[in-house]
Amino acid sequence: MVLEGSSEALCPPSSLDLRQSCKKTTSSSSSPLVPASQHHDNLIINDKDPVKYGELIVLGYNGSLANGDKGRRRSRLALYKRPKANGVKPDVIHNISTPLVSKALSNKSQHSISYTLSRSHSVIVEYTHDTNTDMFQIGRSTESMIDFVVTDTSPNSQGANEGQSAQSTISRYACRIICERNPPYTTRIYAAGFDSSKNIFLGERAAKWRTSDGLMDGLTTNGVLVMHPTGGFSDDPSPGVWREISVCGNVYALRETRSAQQRGKLVENESNTLQDGSLIDLCGATLLWRMPEGLRRTPTLKQLESLRQEMNAARPQCPVGFNTLAFPSLAQREIVDKKQPWVYVNCGHVHGYHNWGFRKEKGGSGNERECPMCRRVGPYVPLWLGCEGGLYLDAGQPTHAFCPCGHVCSEKTAKCWSQIPLPHGTHAFHAACPFCGTWLTGEQGYIKLIFQGPVD
Repeated sequence: MVLEGSSEALCPPSSLDLRQSCKKTTSSSSSPLVPASQHHDNLIINDKDPVKYGELIVLGYNGSLANGDKGRRRSRLALYKRPKANGVKPDVIHNISTPLVSKALSNKSQHSISYTLSRSHSVIVEYTHDTNTDMFQIGRSTESMIDFVVTDTSPNSQGANEGQSAQSTISRYACRIICERNPPYTTRIYAAGFDSSKNIFLGERAAKWRTSDGLMDGLTTNGVLVMHPTGGFSDDPSPGVWREISVCGNVYALRETRSAQQRGKLVENESNTLQDGSLIDLCGATLLWRMPEGLRRTPTLKQLESLRQEMNAARPQCPVGFNTLAFPSLAQREIVDKKQPWVYVNCGHVHGYHNWGFRKEKGGSGNERECPMCRRVGPYVPLWLGCEGGLYLDAGQPTHAFCPCGHVCSEKTAKCWSQIPLPHGTHAFHAACPFCGTWLTGEQGYIKLIFQGPVD
């Protein structure tokens, strides 16, 4: 499609072929090109050994949504190689008059990104089919072009407000993930997704600019933030630095606030390539990217059930009531079982439930208890085994619990997540339990559990 350039068009010329001038023509920018009716069918692979790119896990759900995972709205999504490539790549850039944009974008089969620079001038970047990549889109919209529907995560409510909140800060078309179809199956992330008309619009007020090579780039309203861990995520990781990803996949330092007009500084030595343990924040929900090799080190649901049975087989007892304690079934949620172990999160002593020991401390919540073993005063909560295996770093024994929520996992997992600052609001960061999203408290954010063995 050739567009007629506006008489007010600025340099570069009204139409510029990007197939040779763009640095990322091969695989860095891709999106769906298949009909909507075929789009999600392509997520299901019938081959005996399908190629798995990785999995996206939303923090705060502990295994599934409160009402169960249904279709594209779920707590975890595995990305597989599609039967047919649906990627696209930059092709031609046009400088046109803004009033002509709607006419220029009338071709429903053409993917494009529109940058409105002023009332009189816009830039449109057309995309063409890329046979080497697969594209997956993430956002709040339930329209068919979105592969993974994500809504705002609310702490302390089994993860989420699953309805379409009018106050949601997650974009309808938040981001797109591009996977190369050939080894090593490199996966990259880009801000913004294509809408039902296969377009991305960056309006006059959106942060956008010309790059040093004369091309266009921009940011979405609330931004897409990414943090890559330093060191292998399954080994001994430490938190990286949160960065913002642009529409074209470039990496920038964070803006002063989430929706500020001024972009951060370009970080040239970092990339938008996802690695095992990369975190993606959509301003309302945070996703964890796990690669197949990393997932092989995490416990499966069957292994977690075995760990639960092993813990119960040890017959831990309440040191005061001498009754045997037992972790409830992994399927049981929110409803506390009468045999369920409870913990004093300030010391780690595990007890059965009892309705005494309340202490009203100055500045406290008035709901704290005094541990009968060590007399330390603090929150007293039931223990729950972390059910989302993808959030674990290893398959070690569940010996530690996050404070103050009481979710139990391996020591390595607890230590790692307690050190990761997760975005909150427009510019705040807090460490949180990955299983429920509760902000961590205490000196470390987690505690080693002290069980009393059977007396007989």
